[in-house]
Amino acid sequence: MKAMILAAGLGTRLRPLTDDRPKALVTVAGRTLLEIALCRLRSFGVREVIVNTHHYAGMIADYLRAHDNFGMRIEISREEELLDTGGGLKNAAHFFAASGSDEEPFILHNVDVISSIDLGRMMRFHTERSALATLAVQDRATSRCLLFDEQEQLCGHRTGGSLKAESSNDEARNAEDGKVEWARPAREAQALAFSGIHVISPRLFAKMEEEGAFSIIATYMKLAAQGEKIIAFRADECYWRDLGRPESILEAAQDMVSGKYSIT
Repeated sequence: MKAMILAAGLGTRLRPLTDDRPKALVTVAGRTLLEIALCRLRSFGVREVIVNTHHYAGMIADYLRAHDNFGMRIEISREEELLDTGGGLKNAAHFFAASGSDEEPFILHNVDVISSIDLGRMMRFHTERSALATLAVQDRATSRCLLFDEQEQLCGHRTGGSLKAESSNDEARNAEDGKVEWARPAREAQALAFSGIHVISPRLFAKMEEEGAFSIIATYMKLAAQGEKIIAFRADECYWRDLGRPESILEAAQDMVSGKYSIT
């Protein structure tokens, strides 16, 4: 099984922790974010991983060599210019084509999130539904959310506002509801927070027409509008934390000490 870890970001929200290192090498309770992500993927059977890098890229390569790649086959996808989530994934397409299979799905995982989401169950969920992409989501507070219809297929995206159900037929909105973009009509859509964890079928690459730097969410929206199956995997009961800020690192460390979250 293969996976990609998105680790190329500048980590500006994590400053000053990222003044002298990439965010992937920021530590939580003595372990780097990259180690945590790799060990978690390995626990679900992933043995081949590609990691995209940019900020302090050489440090990540040296770190992996010093730790014997944590017993995995790891490739580095170095970005001279940041390509964002979609561009970074497209730039690594060769890694997934190497298996010669358009059917075996892979995991795409942000380096700066930790969770107890069952990746094995998510993979099975994706395969059973023959999805193009499956996104782990939760019903929790966020300023940016994805909208899913009654079949739990992606139908829209919202920036700002609160989590609530809404219809694509609602023309008038208060400013506080935020900006909504619809991929396709939905009688009632559930707003859910994305976790930064995807399961993707390699056939996605042939459908990625964008070039350069672009967001994977923009690609999903375009493909959902074309009728492609981009679906939600509900993980409401699972632990999840975004480690994009110094205070989040401290809170995660406290969760580990208290036993609220444990690293595999």
